[in-house]
Amino acid sequence: MKAASPALSRRRSRWIMILVKVVLAFIALSLLMVCIYRFVPPPVTLTMLFDPNGITKDWTSLDEIDPDMSRAAIAAEDGKFCTHHGFDVDAIAKAAIHNASGGRIRGGSTISQQTAKNVFLWQGGGFVRKGMEAWFTVLIEAIWGKRRIMEVYLNVAETGIGTYGVQAGAIRYFHHGAGKLSKAEAARIAAVLPLPKKRAAVAPGGFTRRYGNTIAARIGTIQRDGLDSCLR
Repeated sequence: MKAASPALSRRRSRWIMILVKVVLAFIALSLLMVCIYRFVPPPVTLTMLFDPNGITKDWTSLDEIDPDMSRAAIAAEDGKFCTHHGFDVDAIAKAAIHNASGGRIRGGSTISQQTAKNVFLWQGGGFVRKGMEAWFTVLIEAIWGKRRIMEVYLNVAETGIGTYGVQAGAIRYFHHGAGKLSKAEAARIAAVLPLPKKRAAVAPGGFTRRYGNTIAARIGTIQRDGLDSCLR
């Protein structure tokens, strides 16, 4: 077998070094961003920047958001939020089996994964984005902790057309801040989260109304069973 020429070997080495530098730069930059956002509210996300409907948001600390909003989010999106380390393996497996059988696509993402995607990445699928999402999920679980993850999630999640965060959503739908949400109101906002451009928390109809009622009924269970203990 003919050996590679010295020139070809040099080119390969150069490309390998470039790739290594790119990977190291990405790791360093991602660590820096995660560390900064541990203390500083993310000013804007890619989802916000590419939203043709504009951006309405109002950062609110977790202490100033009614606890039932966090419980509603856990009930709707991630029942094991306080016990997993970023990934719910059972939910991912069930979603994969369901999606393979056809029909409506179901996701298995945790609140941590959704937060990583919303803050650092873009919407949509693809192996590259999912891989980056997993990386950022590991970082925020290790560096932020559960309270910070929930706080950021409730402030960057899209809650309506051009509306981001539960504070802006509460004002839009109920004309008061997120600190005064009732169980029913918190549940309605949580019911909107998967499809904020197609669902409304005010006078919801059909599936959204039924889903909101289900979430509202679960809020007490979340509190009673301590499924929100990591936020207290």
